Amino acid sequence: MTHDPAIRAEGIHAAFGRSAVLHGIDLSLRPGTFSLIMGPNGAGKSTLLEILAGAARPSAGRVIRTGPTALVVQRPAVPTALPLTVADTVAIGVSGPRAASRLRGAARSRAISDALAAVGLTAHAERSLHELSGGQRQRALLAQGLASGAAILFLDEAAAGLDAESRSRTREILVDRAARGATVCAVSHDPEDRAVADRVIRLDAGRIVADVPRGVCA
Repeated sequence: MTHDPAIRAEGIHAAFGRSAVLHGIDLSLRPGTFSLIMGPNGAGKSTLLEILAGAARPSAGRVIRTGPTALVVQRPAVPTALPLTVADTVAIGVSGPRAASRLRGAARSRAISDALAAVGLTAHAERSLHELSGGQRQRALLAQGLASGAAILFLDEAAAGLDAESRSRTREILVDRAARGATVCAVSHDPEDRAVADRVIRLDAGRIVADVPRGVCA
């Protein structure tokens, strides 16, 4: 495992209008680790994750990334008119604008099928996304992130709405990705995630108030 960070955030500030959300965040994330961001509602966790992933810009500071990122967010509902199957949704991860590599032909099909199998949705590949339960939809979005091939994976409460078995499966997938060398960072309130994370970063009022490794955080 390399000791060089995959992500380095320096002096990150963020605000919504006149309301400050993040205050001078410095943070590094290394490959081969599963990091957890925890804290109370309104602490700035989602904002920090979006900035780290490149989905939002800080008002000050910078983020240095060594490779493509994938961001998996909560999606409790989708428009019924959206003409996407589950396989289509996962395919966006393979060929969309944030994909780590634009796969073609058999390699593309294999990446989609492998991601669907990983989250247990192979049998639902041709169903419309809006027909799925909330938990199944979250698994489809996780599969999209996995299929992207990004070595840096961010998740914002991605297991929200899942049953205990699906949460456990999601946890196993993230731990496995980190073990294979990916940089995995998730926002979560689940104490079972905390027990398997390599590191827990606690945010409160837009500041890091604790950053502890496995064993201490469990």
